[in-house]
Amino acid sequence: MPLDATIAKVTEAIEARSETRRATYLDRMRRAADEGPRRAHLTCGNQAHAYAAMGQDQGALAEGRAPNLGIVTSYNDMLSAHQPFERFPQIIRDAARAGGGTAQVAGGVPAMCDGVTQGQVGMELSLFSRDVIALATGVSLSHNTYDAAIYLGVCDKIVPGLVIGAATFGYIPGIFLPAGPMTSGLPNDEKSKVRQQYATGEVGRDALMKAEMASYHGPGTCTFYGTANSNQMLMEFMGLHLPGASFINPNTPLRDALTVAGAARALEITKLGNDYRPVCDILDAKAFVNGMVGLMATGGSTNLVLHLPAMARAAGIELELEDFEAISSVTPLMAKVYPNGLADVNHFHAAGGLQYLIGELLDAGLLHEDVSTVAGDGLSRYTQEPKLKDGAVVYEDAPRETQNDKILRPASDAFQKTGGLKQLTGNLGHGMMKTSAVDASRHVIEAKARIFHDQESVKTAFKAGEFTEDTIVVVRFQGPSANGMPELHGLTPTLAVLQDRGLKVALVTDGRMSGASGKVPSAIHISPEAAKGGPLARLRDGDLVRVDAVAGEITCLAQDFEAREPVMADLEGNGHGVGRELFEAFRQNVGLASNGAAVVV
Repeated sequence: MPLDATIAKVTEAIEARSETRRATYLDRMRRAADEGPRRAHLTCGNQAHAYAAMGQDQGALAEGRAPNLGIVTSYNDMLSAHQPFERFPQIIRDAARAGGGTAQVAGGVPAMCDGVTQGQVGMELSLFSRDVIALATGVSLSHNTYDAAIYLGVCDKIVPGLVIGAATFGYIPGIFLPAGPMTSGLPNDEKSKVRQQYATGEVGRDALMKAEMASYHGPGTCTFYGTANSNQMLMEFMGLHLPGASFINPNTPLRDALTVAGAARALEITKLGNDYRPVCDILDAKAFVNGMVGLMATGGSTNLVLHLPAMARAAGIELELEDFEAISSVTPLMAKVYPNGLADVNHFHAAGGLQYLIGELLDAGLLHEDVSTVAGDGLSRYTQEPKLKDGAVVYEDAPRETQNDKILRPASDAFQKTGGLKQLTGNLGHGMMKTSAVDASRHVIEAKARIFHDQESVKTAFKAGEFTEDTIVVVRFQGPSANGMPELHGLTPTLAVLQDRGLKVALVTDGRMSGASGKVPSAIHISPEAAKGGPLARLRDGDLVRVDAVAGEITCLAQDFEAREPVMADLEGNGHGVGRELFEAFRQNVGLASNGAAVVV
């Protein structure tokens, strides 16, 4: 099947606008690669420090003829998704020795849990943690002793931060090894129902806690299709995972075998061998387009609209919001995974998962086949699924028919003809809306605005019974410069209750929602943000606002809107407590949300 014309046009546009930045990036990577293996440039004293604690591997490291893998880990046992990484370094070391190489933990990066900080002050550090992770990756690899890197990360900001770091060290190969999703617990729709019941006072905190603990119950990624699992999809579509690695449960024989296989493959693709595959060659414009197609086809997290531009910039690629919309316009929504459906990621994987999706999208001409991946040349390798035979991973062709058409459908008979991500522009700024889980009757809402400066004020107004008519709920001063751009996912139960009562409601914010956001229309990432004098700062209570996901418009209809002076909020309280003092330089220097809200790229 020839490549779809829109996909080809978007790719060409990205390549054209990125030409200068990409050429400079690749020139730097080629010159760094031409210097040869990193360890050759260290003094004997430098090397002695690096190998002093390596025991039986000291000889191999000192001789410098065998590849040395640097492990960058985000392990901690507060994140269920990252707790399994505790075992990975030893598995990787053993696998490296078996393959004639060595492996060292190069360093650790922080990994915070948005589930723990959701609605809390700590969430104001969440987006900035992506840049800290990129910086920490840089520190980890700066010792210059590694021929390839293995990146251990799963969740929201961790994978994007690691990718930014990997791209910066793009002259060495890198493989991302995931930990996998936890086994299925309380169904996500049942958990959501209890949350709504708690919001209305129908059940108490004991019932809410019981439901939450039954849903998040063991090691592994949360099973809804939020940012963490969208990240795993992205790494597979972009060729940084081994095929089929994303959704194998933790601490299973196949999961461990994939970790061994990943280490073995990392040894094979260093510059010391015959199949050198540096990250800089994998992360090209085609890979990022493939990632965006995967985002649309699966109905993935809106957070990736922030992360993908930041990751791309680190690799010399310039993405714009119009790229997302154009790709969404031709990519069918082929998956129904919560919150877009009732299934969780384990059900999705059992129905055919990413292997089925990639095969269908390749056949439909919606993906670039001619890409470099950690597994080899060509994305068609990712239509194969891993099986465990005699203790080792072997690959077999995956079924080419969906195993459950309520969860996965072919591109020719998709759930929707488009990917459900819409760019919004107008006199209120520039933002995005995810429509894949929003009923079509709610894609256009025109109503009076209620203005809030934090999500708790919205909840207070709700409890006081103040929402009695169709309403555009505006939560402003939530952008990266104002307070780090926290997710406002805590508003979802409240707004969903209003919607279920028959009101038309929409959220407009310069903050974020998460991949767990669902049926409430939300115009998010509005840029420029209110704290920078953006248009949201001119809105007043009672203004008639139109949010139109069909035409792609977000507009205040007040006649004097353009003439108003923007209000200024008192943001002094955002600068201290729970570590916020340390991030003042980030708030002062962060870029626009439309460019990824990044500090370091």
